[in-house]
Amino acid sequence: MRVHLRATGVALATLLVGPALFASPTSEPAPAPALSRLPAAADPLVSYDIAVTLDAEKKEITGRQRIVWRNPATDPADAVSDLWFHLYWNAFRNNRSTFFRESGGKLRDDEAQADGWGWTEITALELATGEDLLPTLTFEHPDDDNTEDRTVARVLLPSPVPPGGEVTIDVEFHARVPKVFARAGYKGDFFAVTQWFPKLGVYEPAGMRGRETSGWNCHQYHANTEYYANYGRFKVEITVPKHFVVGATGPEVDRRENPDGTTTYVHEQADVHDFAWTADPRFLAYRESFSAEGDVTPEEYAATAKLLDRSLEEVKLRDVEILLLLQPGHEPQMARHFEAAKLALKWYGLWYGRYPYPTLTLVDPTPGAGGASGVEYPTLFFCGTDYFHNYWPGKGLLRSAEIVTVHEFGHQFWYGLVGSNEFEEAWLDEGFTTYSTAKVMDLGYGSDASFVDFLGLELGAVEADRAQNSLERRYDQIATLAWKFSRNQYGFNAYARPALMLSTLEGMLGTETMARVMRTYHERFRFAHPRGTDFYAVAEEVSGRDLDGFFAQTVESPGVLDPAILDLTSKRAEQARGKVLVDGAEIEIDEKKAVELERAADESETRGYRSVLELRHRGEMILPVEVELTFEGQKPERRLWDDGRRWAKWEYERPEKLLEVRLDPDGKLALDADRLNNTRRIEPDPASARKLATTFLFWVQQGMALLGM
Repeated sequence: MRVHLRATGVALATLLVGPALFASPTSEPAPAPALSRLPAAADPLVSYDIAVTLDAEKKEITGRQRIVWRNPATDPADAVSDLWFHLYWNAFRNNRSTFFRESGGKLRDDEAQADGWGWTEITALELATGEDLLPTLTFEHPDDDNTEDRTVARVLLPSPVPPGGEVTIDVEFHARVPKVFARAGYKGDFFAVTQWFPKLGVYEPAGMRGRETSGWNCHQYHANTEYYANYGRFKVEITVPKHFVVGATGPEVDRRENPDGTTTYVHEQADVHDFAWTADPRFLAYRESFSAEGDVTPEEYAATAKLLDRSLEEVKLRDVEILLLLQPGHEPQMARHFEAAKLALKWYGLWYGRYPYPTLTLVDPTPGAGGASGVEYPTLFFCGTDYFHNYWPGKGLLRSAEIVTVHEFGHQFWYGLVGSNEFEEAWLDEGFTTYSTAKVMDLGYGSDASFVDFLGLELGAVEADRAQNSLERRYDQIATLAWKFSRNQYGFNAYARPALMLSTLEGMLGTETMARVMRTYHERFRFAHPRGTDFYAVAEEVSGRDLDGFFAQTVESPGVLDPAILDLTSKRAEQARGKVLVDGAEIEIDEKKAVELERAADESETRGYRSVLELRHRGEMILPVEVELTFEGQKPERRLWDDGRRWAKWEYERPEKLLEVRLDPDGKLALDADRLNNTRRIEPDPASARKLATTFLFWVQQGMALLGM
């Protein structure tokens, strides 16, 4: 496959998308590649030993950490003479940071609060041998020229770290916790302590992720960017006032009551690339276990092994302890959160590979702390709910508690276990997670009602993603740096659009093959840092198909997909008129004779129909489209529109009248921006009107019942 294909035009890409792209319903998926197996652990490049103390009154934390970092390069000339750090909370230092300049203090329907500034200051930084590195510290701006941004820092080393060599540094820092906004902060005594410590960037040797020259990958904190870091080990001692309840990445391995009225919680976890924690004296702690034997049936294990062409041992899951930290008043939602978490542990694990950690922590932010909701970190994530969802109708109107839980857990796989670079290719996490969330929700709650299920109103998760698509979504391509999207286009192009792309790919390859593509990709890049072209290669390898044209159009071009029926006619065939050839001889048929012949054909029922169908691609993408034609008295028949042209005109002369045409009748093309133009009938279908009328009357009755009429 051509590496990182970028088509010079959609026409080139369409030539590469042929009829073989559609899977026959009876086709067998390609066998799993022998190299695709689940790694047991990461190759750790960094370790953090951190001790942090929370001053809940001053809203400050003070910490010290020892970092051991290993140079991953193998080239003898690739010695590293500096270290680059993320200081994420400096995004909230003032309104001159790159984050604030881009966001205007607003993010995800949340707004920064007045005087809610936060920051991180490194107060000491030295080698373990005692050499002071702090005087060499500078703030860098690799993405823009904003000299007032302090989210990236660099220090020089007195001697380079050779390939495979290690350096140990000690860091002391002091930080002001911001008022909760943009994934972190406090509200009252609730603390979401995320991206809180000086954190090393990723040193990428030449060749890693397609890099031409070695160097640090350490982007500034932008409004639309999340994270990227090396895998390693974390041991963190968290000291808080003794009445606080704490949740954190990894299992609690120790707890100490201190003479000064504080408690120290010690958590440790290997094979992760980040560490987050939360504290709140109001948390209500609930615990349940996910059982690899009790929550998964033997039939489900067997079916998964067959689907993926893996052994039963390979698809076997592990037990996981689940901690749910709920806010008072949300107790009625406890079962909903545990049910959703177990559903996610089960199906993500079966499909992509077992969740490898012993713990999972779900955090319910305090009311008014929405800026911290719906955010993921290794083995811990923040949920999103409110009191409204305790009761009817909120309990059934929108499955928000379940959706957020399943989605944020999904990040454990596509952000956590597969270390996607969210700065540069956010879709590899957000899009894959959105796609996977829809599959889990549909399986657990029904494909027609997994998003909304209320008084007969139903909406599935995939349809919810499709509702965001339109012909106006043609200005950015998925393959865009996260901070480079045009206004308000990041969310659609990082979440819904890549999810729809994956659903479309599944429709084309078939369910079994797509399941093996996703499994193989996860196995191959668990504890690694892939890029989009790695997924392309796996998809081609497992499916055995050339997908260059597909990805060039759907990921690396900004166009939209909208196959449409332009016109459909089916009329009685006209009798030939004028001088025509009949039985080898030319005769002249005038109008009177033609009418007589047509009447005779009608009486003998031998006069057929001439049907004309005109199709058009209204969007820039041109993918193969299945077309279903229904002739009067006949079973529906299908053909493929795959000539790569922007329009087509099909003509039929048959005894039967062409009654209806449907494009993409099975809904395989999830990227289709407008399905209303996919169906055309010669005569109106009264069943549709009856359905609308019945639905309308149902809602009238419900309204009257609510009003007591």
